[in-house]
Amino acid sequence: MDEVLLRSLTPGVLAILVRRGADFAAAEDAVQDALVEAVRVWPAAPPRDPKGWLVTVAWRRFLDATRADAARRRREESVGEEPPPGASPAVDDTLQLYFLCAHPSLTPSSAVALTLRAVGGLTTRQIAQAYLVPEATMAQRISRAKRTVSGVRLDQPGDVATVLRVLYLVFNEGYSGDVDLSAEAIRLTRQLAAAIDHPEVAGLLALMLLHHARRAARTSSGGSLVPLAEQDRGRWDTESIAEGVGILQAALARDRLGEFQAQAAIAALHADAPTAGETDWVQIVEWYDELARLTDNPVVRLNRAVAVGEADGPRAGLAALAALDDSLPRHTAVSAYLHERDGDLATAARLYAEAARKAPALAERDHLTRQAARLNARE
Repeated sequence: MDEVLLRSLTPGVLAILVRRGADFAAAEDAVQDALVEAVRVWPAAPPRDPKGWLVTVAWRRFLDATRADAARRRREESVGEEPPPGASPAVDDTLQLYFLCAHPSLTPSSAVALTLRAVGGLTTRQIAQAYLVPEATMAQRISRAKRTVSGVRLDQPGDVATVLRVLYLVFNEGYSGDVDLSAEAIRLTRQLAAAIDHPEVAGLLALMLLHHARRAARTSSGGSLVPLAEQDRGRWDTESIAEGVGILQAALARDRLGEFQAQAAIAALHADAPTAGETDWVQIVEWYDELARLTDNPVVRLNRAVAVGEADGPRAGLAALAALDDSLPRHTAVSAYLHERDGDLATAARLYAEAARKAPALAERDHLTRQAARLNARE
């Protein structure tokens, strides 16, 4: 495979898709998919016109993605902006598609990636960011998953754990990403909870409701991020909080703890505090310990370092942070916050500025930049 040839053809193929009417981001995704397909196909059957082959395949991938996005938007428009309380209506075909894409022939990670792309409507870049891997790696993973299921019958639904992982990532993208999918994720999780008596399904639904309850307070009128400690708690949706806490308590009473129940317990402790200063950080650290035991997830340990800094002081938080890989997303931002708490404003300002340069989203980048400017002004 001539990688130099592929790289040289990429700009021209991208330009052709844009001229045909594709927006730049969608065109990039389509060209990436075409390049992955070329790596797979060309060694055995090199095309006579490589550029024309890439244009044809990329355009088809763009059309497929556009149709999938249109279908997703139609589903979103069929529900209200906010998730309705109470019991869910009967399960619809969308949830069934989630189970079918979580096929037993796929690994859980491949099933999640395929479902997010094919049913959830997320781009390859968004999925890669959620998994903390390069976009090209995720594109290859999705392509392998497509090839795997292309020759099997989709009549064996996948397991609940994989579907929960997909719903959680869809909610997270809707909660903090470019596309509003959170209400759809809650709707589908309600349906799953009504159909399956499973404590982790209940835990995920509780987690979603508790996070969604704070949504109105997460941004200012100008669109800037508002940290949890500074949010107007009077804007939190108390009805959703009460529902989420009730669902969580019933799930925990079954003594089958899972990661979504542990995360929901942390969210419930934040929701229960009348003010940021009254947050029970000691108990939150204990729940993070449980969550780390269940998942061994580095992002969980990063969040635990923040909680340790609140419970035992910033020096303890920095010590916990020192044990983690500094290439983790938001590691620099956490370090900046803990250094500020410790009174080292110069280091904190430098780290906030560095974290802003690494931030994946504009709102987060602006927030971190403002934090750096605030500390520099004080200095």
